[in-house]
Amino acid sequence: MNPARTILHVDMDAFFASVEQRDRPELRGKPVLVGGIGPRGVVAAASYEARKYGCRSAMPSAVARRLCPHAVFVKGSFAQYKKDSERIMDILESFSPLVQPVSIDEAFVDVTGSRGLFGSGQAIAAEIRRRVHAELSLTCSVGVAPNKFLAKLASDLNKPDGLTVITPETVRATLDPLPVSRLWGVGPAAEKSLHRLGVRTIADLHALPLEVLRSRFDDFGEHLWNLARGLDDRPVHTDREAKSISHEHTFAQDLEDADAVRAVLADEAEQVARRLRKHARFARTVTIKVRYGDFETVTRSVTLESPTDRTDEITAAARGLFDAWARSFRPVRLIGVGVSGLTEAPGEAGLFDTGEGERRRAVDRATDAIAEKFGKRAVRRASTLRRQDPHGAHGPGSDTPPA
Repeated sequence: MNPARTILHVDMDAFFASVEQRDRPELRGKPVLVGGIGPRGVVAAASYEARKYGCRSAMPSAVARRLCPHAVFVKGSFAQYKKDSERIMDILESFSPLVQPVSIDEAFVDVTGSRGLFGSGQAIAAEIRRRVHAELSLTCSVGVAPNKFLAKLASDLNKPDGLTVITPETVRATLDPLPVSRLWGVGPAAEKSLHRLGVRTIADLHALPLEVLRSRFDDFGEHLWNLARGLDDRPVHTDREAKSISHEHTFAQDLEDADAVRAVLADEAEQVARRLRKHARFARTVTIKVRYGDFETVTRSVTLESPTDRTDEITAAARGLFDAWARSFRPVRLIGVGVSGLTEAPGEAGLFDTGEGERRRAVDRATDAIAEKFGKRAVRRASTLRRQDPHGAHGPGSDTPPA
């Protein structure tokens, strides 16, 4: 563990539901469930009033309704969630350039180099919480620790509206009594396997030799051994350092209109391209990710002739991949666009743009300037305007664990 680092994990409290309660006073104090109400609907977010009855995100809406018959279901206001998320990330970036969004409502922030300006990690966390509440009338929970694993763990210990600090001196006292299910990667199957070894708490796991864990779990055993000791050396990655950039939307109900999905795809491609340009990066590969209602997931990729940061080129590549797949279209639960093969130099076409290419770049520069001054949703391309989002959504973000 590197005690010199100070990492924050900022996690909004019941984000979607809290936004609905903020904007609709009649919902305050009531159990609110954001998501679909149809036979295949899924809960996207549950207010803390609903959680008292056992309701939670990703639960089938039918189950949540049985647990809490008087819950209020709302379809969600995805445009508002995105707007608030962007304001939250702006607040975080005002304290450090090292911000790694994990999803629409949480992020890691490395404030190691910011302590001279803003004070200790705890002081920075307190000011972030104050500003989020003052500027958005929402609450967040923040964990402060020497690494990402401990910071994320800390943010979850005193929700909602909590601030928890883990220091090198308090790691053992914090970890030891917790169940092993609190460790990253320990799902039901791994938990059962650990229980068969007599391991139920992190203290039990800490007592096992590395050789025992490796013999039972291979490389995952070493991962568990490190986490049980609070060890995690992963850095906070910004877009400039990342190996890939992506945006995803998960719909609370499957989207059955292919044109509506295309509009979401175009919007995602624009956001990805804007992030590339913001960090002076160019991408060689474009990927789309599609998840069906039955959770089957497919990805399709194409390698471009030349690295690019142009919105039209990334959109066209993503659209081409989708159109090829959509010949056998099925209702979509998730759609995402990603780019990889990042470089700091454009391809030859970008270096010597003339005519149409330069006009396209001028459009990108203009839209970026408008977005910077008035917000990312202040200007929209026509290809994104057919989007209909009647069911609410998760995103932007990723289903994968934080890097």
